[in-house]
Amino acid sequence: MKKNLFLFALAVLTVSLVLAGCQQQATEIKIGGVGPVSGEAATFGQSTKEGCELAVEEWNKAGGLLGKQIKLIYQDDKGDPTEAATVWTKLISQDKVAAIVGTVMSKCSLAGAPISQANKVPMISPTSTNPKVTEVGDYIFRACFIDPFQGTVGAKFAYENLNARKAACIFDVGNDYTKGLSEFFRDKFNALGGEVVAFEAHATGATDFKAQLTKIIAAKPDVIYISDYYNDVALIAK
Repeated sequence: MKKNLFLFALAVLTVSLVLAGCQQQATEIKIGGVGPVSGEAATFGQSTKEGCELAVEEWNKAGGLLGKQIKLIYQDDKGDPTEAATVWTKLISQDKVAAIVGTVMSKCSLAGAPISQANKVPMISPTSTNPKVTEVGDYIFRACFIDPFQGTVGAKFAYENLNARKAACIFDVGNDYTKGLSEFFRDKFNALGGEVVAFEAHATGATDFKAQLTKIIAAKPDVIYISDYYNDVALIAK
């Protein structure tokens, strides 16, 4: 919660220099928020929403920003890129927000980032780790590490701390985050001298992973790297 509050405050500071020009006549400053309040990553989106709400409350009690109160308009992207693009367009075109905090999932941030960039509305993602997100343009920011770092750390831990020499990966092929993370893990693990003996993809929304796990077990890895969200991880581990 504190992390999300800090991220929102950082987003407000990031755009404070441009707000004077774009909302001089407004009595309040509108900030958009986007996250998956429903769908496969709902707990992430809900915690981000609550963090934003706490931050707005604290800022407004302290006098607001540039002498104006902050109004948060939070939208549910449902963990779906198409929905993310829709709510992004609404926040910018209809609600006239000065900046957007979001979103949580890389695949949704990749859908929203081009819209922010084209309209010159800054966005900052609290948790989108795919490197391509901030490559969209100079109005796009993040407040977290990226997949190459995360995948590298995972591979080094498996190789150096767990003494694993053979690894397997399983990931959601339709998710930019999970797919990219497994790719970075694979590349680093192989570079360290290990071998990724199985690299298995599953469809988004899958509940049966028997086919992938059968192949993984047959490959006899020392460790399995699951770059998925909590709901998929629970089913795979089970």
